[in-house]
Amino acid sequence: MIETLVLPFTFDFMRDAFLISAIVAVPTALLSCFLVLKGWALMGDAVSHAVLPGIVLAYVLGFPLILGAFGAGMVTALATGYLSANSRVKQDTVMGVVFSGMFGFGIVLYTAITSDIHLDHVLFGNMLGVGAEDLWTAGSIAFVVSAALVLKWKDLMLHAFDPAQARASGLPVALLHYGLLTLLSLTIVATLTATGLILAVGLLIAPGAIAFLSARSFGRMLAVACLVCLVAMLSGVYLSFFLDSAPAPTIILILTVIFLGAFARRTRRAKSAPGP
Repeated sequence: MIETLVLPFTFDFMRDAFLISAIVAVPTALLSCFLVLKGWALMGDAVSHAVLPGIVLAYVLGFPLILGAFGAGMVTALATGYLSANSRVKQDTVMGVVFSGMFGFGIVLYTAITSDIHLDHVLFGNMLGVGAEDLWTAGSIAFVVSAALVLKWKDLMLHAFDPAQARASGLPVALLHYGLLTLLSLTIVATLTATGLILAVGLLIAPGAIAFLSARSFGRMLAVACLVCLVAMLSGVYLSFFLDSAPAPTIILILTVIFLGAFARRTRRAKSAPGP
């Protein structure tokens, strides 16, 4: 019985999968709290889809794929901000148009070239095939993103909750705005190998949404999101071994179940609370 339970830890590829899961859990969880608070959930979806053409162009030009992904993510984020600020179209509509257009452009580019990069690995991740370079890249980015969010979490919280008050308080609102977009692009690059482009949005939304339903303060929200994301990542990788399923979709499914449980608990408590 014990031998069966510890069997996943006897394989090198599973240990690497557990390691990269733990690495990307913290930055995605922290960032998800700010995205949920700011109402930028769709922005994470937009950037994660829109990095595909950057990856393909980087492959064609012989550049590191992470540079192409980061560049495309920043172009998408900046273009979305510019278009929404200089048109009558709402930001969510602009994001929908931009990310779908970039994603379509990436698919066209991919089908037009001969590549040894499997599209499924780009879209859905290849957690069981990560190498030392992937671990170092994800670890470096995760450290930078996590450190920036922890050091500036109060300023970012005020900017996300009330930009007008943040500006009146003398905070560099523009720097915080584009800094958050930069951290978002970097985080998507870090999760590229682990979950791929499509499933990365789950890690950038679900932990923060779960914590939002469960915590009463933003500081506790950050802690709850990290704990939930870490547990979901590790348990998803572990269960996928016995279910013979891909780790990334299993992780997202666990996060969805936890979210539904948190929602049901919050609804039940709201109904049982005494009226005014």
